[in-house]
Amino acid sequence: MKLTDKHLTRRGLLKAGAATSLVLAAPLHFVRGAWAQEKAIGTFPAGTSGSSVKYGFIVPQTGAYADEGADELRAYQLAVKHLNGGGGMLETMKPLSLKGNGVLGKKVEYVTGDTQTNPDAARQAAQRAIERDKVIMFSGGSSSAVAVAQQYLAQDKGVIFMDALTHSNDTTGKDRRRYGFRHFFNAYQSGIALGPILAERYGKDRRAFHLTADYTWGHTQYESIRDATEKQGWTTVNNIMTPLGAPDFSQYLTAAINSDADVLILNHYGKDMVNSLTQAVQFGMRDMQKNGRNIEVVVPLYSELMAKGAGDNIAGVLGTANFNEKLDDPGSAAFIKAFTDEYGFPPSQAAQTAYVQTLLYSNAVEQAGTFYPPEVIKALEGAEIEGIGPGKALYRAEDHQCFHDILVVEGKAPSDRQNQYDLLKIVKQVPREEVTYPADIPAFGGKDAQLGAYEPSA
Repeated sequence: MKLTDKHLTRRGLLKAGAATSLVLAAPLHFVRGAWAQEKAIGTFPAGTSGSSVKYGFIVPQTGAYADEGADELRAYQLAVKHLNGGGGMLETMKPLSLKGNGVLGKKVEYVTGDTQTNPDAARQAAQRAIERDKVIMFSGGSSSAVAVAQQYLAQDKGVIFMDALTHSNDTTGKDRRRYGFRHFFNAYQSGIALGPILAERYGKDRRAFHLTADYTWGHTQYESIRDATEKQGWTTVNNIMTPLGAPDFSQYLTAAINSDADVLILNHYGKDMVNSLTQAVQFGMRDMQKNGRNIEVVVPLYSELMAKGAGDNIAGVLGTANFNEKLDDPGSAAFIKAFTDEYGFPPSQAAQTAYVQTLLYSNAVEQAGTFYPPEVIKALEGAEIEGIGPGKALYRAEDHQCFHDILVVEGKAPSDRQNQYDLLKIVKQVPREEVTYPADIPAFGGKDAQLGAYEPSA
């Protein structure tokens, strides 16, 4: 059925005669077989009253994850360009309701804010975008603590938040919210994908020492990779929590060297991973032997930007990723070409998830025929989309986690690289079905985890 068949206009209802009394009471539209009354929620309808709508892009422009934030912002700007003028994944995404002429005929504009890689600053920036700029949707992240804080704000304010880079289990686990949606994969899925490959590559009797970023992402990342490796027969020797943004990891690395561990697992991201891996190599850890074997280093969550920052130190280091610029499916290829043409270099996984989230929200608005948040949410819940990456992606209704293929990757040695961007090799593309799990397992809050209401209380 076409969009014009599903959504009846006010004029059409007036002509229907019998329905005239209905339209006099409140705006109405037809969604999934039921009539819905629209009322003021968040910035709706005030933020949609003109010829344009504003999105808010709240990213880390400073702090430990600033590199990811800069690439996210590039992707958001590209998404807005394509929404208003066509191109990119609008040529591959299915089902597609967008036409490349804005969203519901309104030009998309945007405002930005700096999370400072800090939950309080992120919340303030997002609140300013909602209250001052009247954004109809906002997106951003890179720190899961930031994403969780923004997601709670979204629920309180009744404005949809499309999470960008957030990998903590809690985002769609115990902290899931009706007004938050995550496209990026999570730490539990990293463990599922990476555990068997680590055992195959390094053996089943290894001893692991963890360094872990001390916030929600690090905690769930450590628990997930610990459980995954112990299922393969590994022993966890120790775990040390490290502060986000620490410039010096020497004291923590010394503890690992003085242990009998023969694997170092760095549950770090962004500049923290660059610094800790670089310092581990400077300490000579990758040339040391323990238990008659070389010490191996694992980075459970990898990115192209981290690989670039760590340079030659990434050679042979395994991890997982949400995206890679070598993917050749139609959606990935269209995005990679558009991004590279625009900026002169390929996109990171942070950029890809930011771009995709902007398009997914916009397409759901077109499908719903309204910016009214509850109906946009319902259009996203249970949606299955292709043409935005390898295979089909599913936004599960129960927890708003998007399921899709994920990647196990390995850092390339300098001699194996074809150019300055050829840093990570895809070891395995793990199918969506292999990393899908029940929504109510303990790692994600169990049966007590609830999304909350479609219509938040004032």
